Amino acid sequence: MGAADVVPGVSGGTIAFISGIYEELITSINNVNLSLLKTLRTEGLRAFWIKLNGNFLLALLLGIGISVLSLAKLISWLMENQPIPLWSFFFGLVVASILLVGKEIKKWNLAAILILILGAAIAFYITQLPPSENSESLPYLFFSGALAICAMILPGISGAFILVLLGSYKTVLDAVHERDLQIIATVGLGAIFGLLSFAKLLKWMFTHYKNLTLALLTGFILGSLNKIWPWKEVLETKMFGEKIITIKDQNISPFSFDGDSQLISAIILAILGFSLIFILEKLAAKK
Repeated sequence: MGAADVVPGVSGGTIAFISGIYEELITSINNVNLSLLKTLRTEGLRAFWIKLNGNFLLALLLGIGISVLSLAKLISWLMENQPIPLWSFFFGLVVASILLVGKEIKKWNLAAILILILGAAIAFYITQLPPSENSESLPYLFFSGALAICAMILPGISGAFILVLLGSYKTVLDAVHERDLQIIATVGLGAIFGLLSFAKLLKWMFTHYKNLTLALLTGFILGSLNKIWPWKEVLETKMFGEKIITIKDQNISPFSFDGDSQLISAIILAILGFSLIFILEKLAAKK
């Protein structure tokens, strides 16, 4: 999940889903509420930790943190110097995850098909939106943090990409660099609010409409493929702090790509990404 979150356009939620921990993640987030404090006060630390599902959350957060710290520089370098092989790997990974998540849909009917198409259309539409102008309004930044964290736990939609769309990416980036605690705290509170409230909605959807929810999530992943197609022609870029972000591009054929299309290495890495998902699934099934 940490490796995926480093790449704008790839969602950590997709990795959580294909590794078989998505529903447990949503349930564990839902466990974070005021009753936890009551449990801590009346029953002690051990009961509090068990109710929180602390071992799971601690292992997950450590994994994400270690991955981000160890892979961020490597992935940033690959995005600048070897973008086609990198995006090909993630494209293969996401295509396999569509098959894997789709396989979990137990009952295919008209409603499931329509919801899948709707999810794909929404995700595709989001990837086509132009970024907004930069905004420093604190209520808007709170709203941005809430939406970005929701996207981060949704398979197929990247939280970093949502911040770019909302025009908050540069503000958040600058706040981190300049240690602007007011902005960081505002976005952080928005993220906590969004995570806790959205997790409740997802938990309710899984409990009452699991089949349709899976169809919707499969659609989200399918629609996001447009964003991570490896061969693109950049039409417009914009500076966000020290980073140059592509704000308008179009997908092109690898055969019409200007220069070395790296087709062989792209195919090999796409197959590797595709295979990795099924290896992860087998490991998750054994556990």
